[in-house]
Amino acid sequence: MCNRYVSPAAGDMERYWHVGARSPWRAVEVFPRAPGPFIRAARDSTEPARELVIGQWGLIPWFAKSAKLAYSTNNARSEELSTKASYKHSWQYGKRCIIPAMSFDEPNWETGKNIWWRFRRADDAPWALAGLWNTWTDKATGEMVESYTMLTLNADEHPLMSRMHKPDPKLGPDAQDKRSVVPIELEDLDAWLHGTQEQAQALVRLMPAEVFDAGPVGR
Repeated sequence: MCNRYVSPAAGDMERYWHVGARSPWRAVEVFPRAPGPFIRAARDSTEPARELVIGQWGLIPWFAKSAKLAYSTNNARSEELSTKASYKHSWQYGKRCIIPAMSFDEPNWETGKNIWWRFRRADDAPWALAGLWNTWTDKATGEMVESYTMLTLNADEHPLMSRMHKPDPKLGPDAQDKRSVVPIELEDLDAWLHGTQEQAQALVRLMPAEVFDAGPVGR
């Protein structure tokens, strides 16, 4: 799972992903329940287009009675998208997005204590991390709140991502359920945002280890 990342500035996102709308967003470190940017299919266009939206990192499901949830929704297990109550509505109705990131951090416990590792792309491009979004409406006030979640996938057999997170001593080495984010490549972006559910499902996969430039923070 991922609990912090660094977002690009709005201008960089607009140029790299060809998002037309202007936003004052500046590059910052983003944490769960804090505001962050995501890119989705433009809702007011008849042509395949993209829009940059600022929302809460932590998806607020349609059935929530309050925007303040008692449980965490910043990460969504990809294996549960069609069944988990918090996410299946967004998955069913194609509310897919990417979460732009210059880097993201994961905890490494190989020394017996947590050492944060930072993950960038080896080609210096920004990450486009797969996510889902929802617009929640407060029935009492009519206020609409944008929110999003970041997809994760089992990485027990990945040569790099399997090294992250604290091992559970009660589980065997092949049953730890280590998690990884799901990057979307630039050439797959339209299929992820505008394609069918089957096309999107095919893009939920792990990236080869050589795609990552990873190491301890501050190395």
